Amino acid sequence: MKIYSWQILSIFIVCSSHLFAQPDSLFFQKKKKEEIKLGWYTKKEVGLTLNQVSFTNWNSGGTNSISGIITGKASARYKQERWFWNSNFNIRYGLNKQESKGLRKTEDVIEVISNVGLEKSPESNWFYSGRFSFNTQLANGYNYPNRDEPISKFLAPGYMFLGLGMEYGRHIERMSFYASPFTLKTTFVLDNDLANKGAFGVDPAIYDLDGNVVRDGKKVRQEFGILLTNQYQEELFENIKVNSLLRLYTDYINSFGNIDIEWELNLDMKVNKYVRATLGSHLRYDNDIKIEVERNEMTNEEFVIEGPKLQWKQILGVGVVVDLDNIIKSSTP
Repeated sequence: MKIYSWQILSIFIVCSSHLFAQPDSLFFQKKKKEEIKLGWYTKKEVGLTLNQVSFTNWNSGGTNSISGIITGKASARYKQERWFWNSNFNIRYGLNKQESKGLRKTEDVIEVISNVGLEKSPESNWFYSGRFSFNTQLANGYNYPNRDEPISKFLAPGYMFLGLGMEYGRHIERMSFYASPFTLKTTFVLDNDLANKGAFGVDPAIYDLDGNVVRDGKKVRQEFGILLTNQYQEELFENIKVNSLLRLYTDYINSFGNIDIEWELNLDMKVNKYVRATLGSHLRYDNDIKIEVERNEMTNEEFVIEGPKLQWKQILGVGVVVDLDNIIKSSTP
């Protein structure tokens, strides 16, 4: 994805940010002016989403299955007159069981995001901003049905972003546009087998003619480039919220113009105090992640490495979400 994608997506982000920032736009015209709350604000939630399908004498056929996803969210915000500090921690883990197959992982995320901003002036919506994020997974990932060779593990990969830039947001908690021309991206592959294969863009091992390792694969890859982020969350209708997070990154040195894309879009529909329905979409494109496919009959290899491809994951579920802060408040005398 060359410079043409960069231009198109950049225009899209700028235009969408401009639209959402207007006080008379569709999303803000019914909103009253909000008071800025100073000091600390924290929130903690845990949730469980279950899906089950069962068939008995069903003439159309089908496979019995049950799946579940456990989620945990924690956020902490600190606000002063001229600066703010926001931090978020997210964890998700899901499993699926079908009657003729073993347990399979469907979701696995550990994520930390933290950013600090200093207001340029009281009349401006621009902030000087520093941002840190890190994400990895808990358990091994497999290319099912092959369970012998993991294709990912804890900290293999792990991604860390650290950068300085400017952030624009009329409502910094609900909508923001972040641009950082100085962002360090570090990819960790802390597993010998995956590092030797050159998984997730690290330099692979070097072998001699007998197949012996001359130099181990590198476990860390560092890039330095531009990061653009557009974040938006809003209550579209009563008890229906949308949350969108779009990240674009390109490296100055190795492959400038090849853009890593990550776009998460979630609809959170509140049924009552505890029950919620979620519809989610997660798009990802990373030029350093090559896709393995099954062996081609024209080769002797078990798997063939192809180029990067657009990855897409979608989630639809109904579950129970518990606000831990409300429980703590209600139990405090």
